[in-house]
Amino acid sequence: MVTHSLLTPEQAAQKLRDGEVIAYPTEAVFGLGCDPRNEAAVRRLLSLKGRKASAGLILIADQFDRFEPFIAPISSELQHTAMAAWPGPVTWLFPRADSVPDWLAGSHPTIALRLTAHPVCRDICAAFGGAIVSTSANPSSAEPARSAARVEEYFGPYLGGTVAGGLGGGERPSEIRDLASGKVIRSG
Repeated sequence: MVTHSLLTPEQAAQKLRDGEVIAYPTEAVFGLGCDPRNEAAVRRLLSLKGRKASAGLILIADQFDRFEPFIAPISSELQHTAMAAWPGPVTWLFPRADSVPDWLAGSHPTIALRLTAHPVCRDICAAFGGAIVSTSANPSSAEPARSAARVEEYFGPYLGGTVAGGLGGGERPSEIRDLASGKVIRSG
């Protein structure tokens, strides 16, 4: 049972600006998100999940230009490669900008980005005006949450709230591919 009221995308965007961690439906599972520029929020999210910062996190957005602060310059050919699969459930590993901290990208020379097609995720990013962190809503060793009730069981009072909406119908988390090589890192 969900004890908190469900958030609209606009309310969720305000929670993100306030440094809170939120939950929301994605293509396959519920996700946890926060402002990727807020170190305290990112560290809180990592703590909730029991995830090491060295693993890095995925960012999602509703339009490509929201990723520009996080990526190093790339060729138009590589951008075209990513855009051919977007919006959709493919996460690309882009070369990260020098300014991207390790607490966000982990110990990797890349940053994981997905231009989402999920309408709720798109609405949250549009209302927030930027990319947001997106990782599955579950403690590291547990099954990802597929309902708001499960999110509540896992994280209840530690979240700023959960955004209303249904999952996108995917069965598995997004595929992850390296942009430079095209290599599939995680099957989708």
